[in-house]
Amino acid sequence: MERTSVKVGLLGFGTVGTGVVRIIAAHQEDLFKQTGLSIEIHKILVRDRGKKRNVAGTEHLLTDRAEEVLYDPAIDVVVEVMGGIHPAKEYICAALEQGKHVVTANKDLMALHGAEILTLAKERGCDVFYEASVAGGIPILRALEESFSSDRITKMMGIVNGTTNYILSKMSQDGAAYEAVLKEAQALGYAEADPTSDVDGIDAARKMTILSTLGFRVAVNLEEVDVKGIREVSKEDIAFGKKLGFEIKLLGLAQRDDDKIEVSVEPTMVHRSHPLASVNGVFNAVYVYGEAVGETMFYGPGAGELPTATSVVSDLVTVVKNMKLGVNGQGMVAPYKEKRLKADGEKHSKYFLRMVVADQRGVLAQITQLFADNRISLGQVIQQPYHEGHEAEIVLVTHQIAKSDLQQALLALADMQVIKEIKSWYRVEDGEE
Repeated sequence: MERTSVKVGLLGFGTVGTGVVRIIAAHQEDLFKQTGLSIEIHKILVRDRGKKRNVAGTEHLLTDRAEEVLYDPAIDVVVEVMGGIHPAKEYICAALEQGKHVVTANKDLMALHGAEILTLAKERGCDVFYEASVAGGIPILRALEESFSSDRITKMMGIVNGTTNYILSKMSQDGAAYEAVLKEAQALGYAEADPTSDVDGIDAARKMTILSTLGFRVAVNLEEVDVKGIREVSKEDIAFGKKLGFEIKLLGLAQRDDDKIEVSVEPTMVHRSHPLASVNGVFNAVYVYGEAVGETMFYGPGAGELPTATSVVSDLVTVVKNMKLGVNGQGMVAPYKEKRLKADGEKHSKYFLRMVVADQRGVLAQITQLFADNRISLGQVIQQPYHEGHEAEIVLVTHQIAKSDLQQALLALADMQVIKEIKSWYRVEDGEE
């Protein structure tokens, strides 16, 4: 008998899961026209079946027993939107073992165990899609997988965490301090009560792990990402950045040079002429450099019920189309290239530094000589009085230097008597080499 429908098992019925159910219900005609099959929610795994839901008419679909989803032979596709590592990993692996295709929005799981899950899917001839795990409604993963398949990606750079982008945008626009804006973000629901994952860069690092693994075909591990959060970013840093033509953004970077890669997440001074400098609020954007296509940017909402759910349903449509064509599992590309990581001496960038020094003759000359001794040349320098004491504040921007040379210079500066305090230092991205 010819198949007329595809049945879906949903793991999780929170914000995103609710969005998935609503989109499938509202777009049945469009989904059928695209796939030739009707898509039906068959079972929904929840923790509490008695909890009141925002979607009417789903009570008969609810179960609190995972096996009713994972081992039901009627279910073709499992959609995981419950989050967390365990038991989500075990559920996804069980679904794949049963020959069920998987769509997930779980960035934490895919960052830590993506290579293992993709390998299992390939062995079982199943699809695994995870577009919603990075940048919400922006179709960046499908672009890397399909649109750039004939190109060679050399660099990916982006704002992939809406919470930190909101905080830094408000600090820049209002001249407010970090703690005050964080409280505002929590009150608005943009930041969690415990904002650690966002403000310490962990969430962005997980997303950059996924992007770099997919874009470079190398199995990048989370612990191989250099991570620095935004807790220490001050309104003074932002003000000085503006004077020099920069905005501060928590920027994820994945770059490949001569088959060696670096992946990092850190507050970065982005020149206002760069498109990423104007990405504000909770929006995300990813800038991709290809050897053939050059520079492209993907921009849109990075989170939310419907943007994220739209990505999930889009992946679901791709699975169903593959089922019609009989090509499930054939498009999966697990990491296959040798991993070669850059040493700090091979990571090059411009840098912004802010320091408090003794306000006396010859200090700037001493600092300039120290930088020259460490193979560092300067591009911009600002000096102004610091408060009302006998001190001055110096802000400078270097030319392209190795990260190892910066580290040596910072150690040497700390030993100079005329240096009272190194306030901050940030990577600089101005689009120039």
